[in-house]
Amino acid sequence: MNINYLIFRNLKKNLKNYYLYVFALVFSVALYFAFVTLQYDPAMEEIKGSVKGAAGLSAASVLLVVIVAVFLLYANNIFIKRRGKEIGLFQLVGLTKGKIFRILSSENLILYFGSMLIGIFLGFASSRLLLMVLFKIIGVNAQASLNFSVQALVQTVIVFAAIYLLIMLMNYSFIKRQSILSLFRVVSTTENTVRRMTLSQVIIGFLGISLILFGYYVSTKLFSGAFVKMNELFLAMVLILGSVIVGTYLFYKGSVSFVFNMIRKSKGGYLSLNEVLSLSSIMFRMKSNALLLTIITTVSALAIGLLSLSYISYYSAEESSRQTAPNHFTLLEEKDVTAFTAGLRKEGIDYTEIRRDVIMMDADVSRMIGASVAEESDGIIPLPIVDEKSVAGTEVSPGEAWFTGSSDAMKQFMGIQSTGDLELKGRTQSFPLHVKGLNKESVISLYFSKGAPTLVVDQSVFERLAQEKVPELQRSAGMYIGIDIADPNKLARANEIFMDMKVDDQPGYVSLLNNIAVQKSNMGLIMFIVAFLGLTFLITSGCILYFKQMGEGEEEKPSYTILRKLGFTQGNLVRGIQFKQMFSFGIPLVVGLSHSYFAVQSGWFFFGTELWTPMFLVMLLYTLLYSIFGILSLFFYKRIIKESL
Repeated sequence: MNINYLIFRNLKKNLKNYYLYVFALVFSVALYFAFVTLQYDPAMEEIKGSVKGAAGLSAASVLLVVIVAVFLLYANNIFIKRRGKEIGLFQLVGLTKGKIFRILSSENLILYFGSMLIGIFLGFASSRLLLMVLFKIIGVNAQASLNFSVQALVQTVIVFAAIYLLIMLMNYSFIKRQSILSLFRVVSTTENTVRRMTLSQVIIGFLGISLILFGYYVSTKLFSGAFVKMNELFLAMVLILGSVIVGTYLFYKGSVSFVFNMIRKSKGGYLSLNEVLSLSSIMFRMKSNALLLTIITTVSALAIGLLSLSYISYYSAEESSRQTAPNHFTLLEEKDVTAFTAGLRKEGIDYTEIRRDVIMMDADVSRMIGASVAEESDGIIPLPIVDEKSVAGTEVSPGEAWFTGSSDAMKQFMGIQSTGDLELKGRTQSFPLHVKGLNKESVISLYFSKGAPTLVVDQSVFERLAQEKVPELQRSAGMYIGIDIADPNKLARANEIFMDMKVDDQPGYVSLLNNIAVQKSNMGLIMFIVAFLGLTFLITSGCILYFKQMGEGEEEKPSYTILRKLGFTQGNLVRGIQFKQMFSFGIPLVVGLSHSYFAVQSGWFFFGTELWTPMFLVMLLYTLLYSIFGILSLFFYKRIIKESL
């Protein structure tokens, strides 16, 4: 028996345990190569003027390397420890540590670079599809073709060769420092099997849950007006992040054991087979894996949260654009209006012209906003004001007014109320008004409103206010001119006429169609990158949890043998394992989803106008993909149980 025979025999024997590792490696290489190929693709030059495509993909490729490197090093650490007895036996039969390292290095070389070649091929084959998806998301009309990049190939080989060298260095260090006796004990010392709950663990368990809930509570107050200064907001964010992460670690370290121990005590120690196989095992397994589970949960929550926020912006692009520019086109100068409308008439495009005279006036709104915000700003803010006659369907009495164009962000941050009393400050007199209501629909563009809600007043009041307006505040006031196109099918041609005038880059000139396209392109690229980074982390973290379940299954195999000899059927054991997998995969998933929900809930209104649909779709997709690994681990346990007798 020579070394080469040992290499191929061990590779064949361990291949059934490596298949998911190989899949994750192939997937990671394919995704990285596809990203780098996009970075060097000539078609990306066409979109650099509208989005920072190359820079975004380059940053994503760096993050992708970090995720994959950490995963491969951790997975290798799990597998090398699982092979401790095998390495010990090699030493017992006389093989030197150098020869053992050579065997392992050769196995990894075949497995690693074989997977890398497959991954490069799949990455090249899928790069055109990824480019088509990217162009579709960001709305770029460009031809996506299949281009092989030598630069991308060289960069991929260098990156993954460097990771391979790190893996070999880890293996060499492990073999060098282990004695024969320690190799036979290495697996048994990796898990905590202490069965007694101490007072300190009870305190840790209670503290973990308390810190998480405290972080959630502060997050609900983050933009509610409780914190108005930048340093207060920063400290609040640090407090939320710290309490949730530390709380999550303590949750896995003690809270899970504490809760499950309470369940066990409530039953007087008499547990069913399902409870023995699930609760008793998880109580102590999660404690020893607390740091790993904390990292997985935190990064999962980050991925879900970022993807939800970017999808909220993408999903709400049209509605958000209408809040900043309510009409199809917004212009300022009369000569430009004349030229644009003449072009529309020449093309036979029917349109409607909307004009609203806008004045700016300081308003005391201290009785309508949050106390802390009112104290910080003295309750005085400049408001744009328009006449009720210029807003169709609006009627107000002389002593009343309506707020319109209020965003969710302003309502949340300023705590502005729907009804209440305010006072307008003129040059020589004040005008008290009662606000009857508030709605989201904008009636003027962001150029005039500066982000503040617009006040709609009675015509007679508006005329009096015009006499009392303060000249210094009228720099952003004037005549708002909006143009709506009657036939949606002719909107694209009208937009071409607008763009031909070369006024779209001037302040106050807005094309709604362009606004929507720009927002979708910017957020579409972010969503594309975050989605694939999130998918990479999902695959790698799911694999890590699966590998941990493989190790636990091998350790618990003697217990399954005893239970089978006692008369329990394979079905009895499988039902218990199903409960165990629900907890093993379900607890990190639920905690991660909960973290991401409160993170998104605290500031979603800065990103768009719709919360539930985008967030629910992202969470549902993440849950479905994550569940695949729980199902795979269940199949593995079924095989272990079947082989136990």
